[in-house]
Amino acid sequence: MSASLLRRGLELLDAPGRGKAPPGLQRGRDSPRVAGAVRRRKRAPEPSRNKATVKGRVVKSAIEEYHKKAAVDHLRANLQYMLKGRFVADKAITEQVLAQNRGRKSKDQPPKKAAKKKPEGTVFTEEDFRKFEREYFGRP
Repeated sequence: MSASLLRRGLELLDAPGRGKAPPGLQRGRDSPRVAGAVRRRKRAPEPSRNKATVKGRVVKSAIEEYHKKAAVDHLRANLQYMLKGRFVADKAITEQVLAQNRGRKSKDQPPKKAAKKKPEGTVFTEEDFRKFEREYFGRP
């Protein structure tokens, strides 16, 4: 809170019978310390060197810095490297490595492969059905 706002607030809260203090009794306004600070603030700024830079430092271009730090796509080079090698790991070894790196949670487990069902053939032949019909229904 600034001093002027504080003074205005005190004037509003001041008792109606009391007036302002005589100008000679006001405190701190014209003291030599305050006057020196005001004089220092009002002094004209001198042209001086930029203190933010270091002597001999070259200012870097922001675009160059961005290009240095930008992500580089290595996909093409990696694919060339991977396709260059002809060594293919054995399927059993590959499965073993995948099993070691797999977690214990159910989401990490591969889906269970359902065994293919063989189409069930009938045990009875057509001749057996005809024989059953004759015996059960009495038809020739």
